[in-house]
Amino acid sequence: MKRIASLILIAAFMCSMLLLASCNNNSPSNSPSASTDADTVEDDVPGDEREPLPVVGGTLVCGVTLYEPMNFRDDDGNWTGFDTEFATLVAEKLGMEVEFQEIEWSSKFMELNSGAITAIWNGFTANTEEGDTGIQRIDLCDMTYSYMLNQQCVVVRVDNLDDFADVEDLIGLTVAAESGSAGETEAKDLVGDSGTVIGTSAQINTFLEVKSGASDCAIVDILLAQRITGSGDYADLAIAPITLSHEVYAIGLKDDSELTPLINQAMLELFEDGILMELAMKYGLEDSLFIDINYGG
Repeated sequence: MKRIASLILIAAFMCSMLLLASCNNNSPSNSPSASTDADTVEDDVPGDEREPLPVVGGTLVCGVTLYEPMNFRDDDGNWTGFDTEFATLVAEKLGMEVEFQEIEWSSKFMELNSGAITAIWNGFTANTEEGDTGIQRIDLCDMTYSYMLNQQCVVVRVDNLDDFADVEDLIGLTVAAESGSAGETEAKDLVGDSGTVIGTSAQINTFLEVKSGASDCAIVDILLAQRITGSGDYADLAIAPITLSHEVYAIGLKDDSELTPLINQAMLELFEDGILMELAMKYGLEDSLFIDINYGG
């Protein structure tokens, strides 16, 4: 009977922590990671006993933003990234075409409910409230099983790194965050009434706000920050050693979507075959791959 390795409780992830790099590296190395127990968690429906996936047909339209390493464009302008390839593999299993539609993140639920997109598939934090609504995202749409660990982090200019050691250091500051994101929700909580949150159309734009001095720092997904800070145009930015909320990614679909259980089954099959792990390793996400069949579905 097949067993799903790396299926663990979210509590295991809470042991992960931010680490400062050596003095020769201005950008601290942070990695969300999960440890597994000696025993793995067995899937209730073994792969050998599952019904084969049906041919659904049609087009799977994924709502995305520019978010490396999940969804971004290669040198030829084509969409690539972990979520891009993941969605393509799932679509192939379901006999569907796949398209990637760049959206304003703050409009993701409107795009989903209008039918403009089929799925929110873009490093979509599942276990958080949506903006100032006070409503959990899982109550606003169908969620698949979670598949990736993440956490929010604070990005600052290297020359200001020593000013950021604890969440209290964020009170009263001007913080950049993507509009409608989990980072924006956390930023508003942390800066307090005396602080300001600058909303941007995409997470990548928050780095420009920090570089220009328009904001004191940015709060973004650590999987993005690890890829961007400390090199190239963002060599002057670093991740501050401040631990923020831990999250999981899932795929969002319309309420009661017939695709939700099919995508879940395809996800498990790709995991059991080792394909998802190979894909995670390709994008340096092997320590974050995390399938939780107890979430969503």
